[in-house]
Amino acid sequence: MKEYKFYNAKNANIIDERGLTPRDYYDLLSNIWSKKTCAPRMQDRWTKENQTLGQCSITAFLMQDIYGGLVYGVPLEDGNFHCFNVIGDTVFDLTSEQFGDVRLDYDNVILQSRDVHFKKEEKKNRYLFLRDELFKALNK
Repeated sequence: MKEYKFYNAKNANIIDERGLTPRDYYDLLSNIWSKKTCAPRMQDRWTKENQTLGQCSITAFLMQDIYGGLVYGVPLEDGNFHCFNVIGDTVFDLTSEQFGDVRLDYDNVILQSRDVHFKKEEKKNRYLFLRDELFKALNK
């Protein structure tokens, strides 16, 4: 069985209408995340080896579209937030690997709004591209 390293991967057992878990979506997104979907301020540091870098908000809101629930943000030292999902009693963070061995504090969090995040046109466009590519992959 494949070992997933994203936060709470072992307990991310929720299933969507297609019968897919967050682990399945991680696998699909691993073929879609790219420099193009990475936050512009991080694109110069994006690599295939660190593919989740700069992908958090667009990925979390995409998972919210699929599973419902809420998107929360861990406050970061630079004033930004790292986004992750809470669906019922299930917490998972598909993009946590970008922090390496640093353990984020998933208890000290703030509810995130897609309206606020998507006021940035570039972020909304990255989200739409990621969403469209994911649904193309699902329909193959």
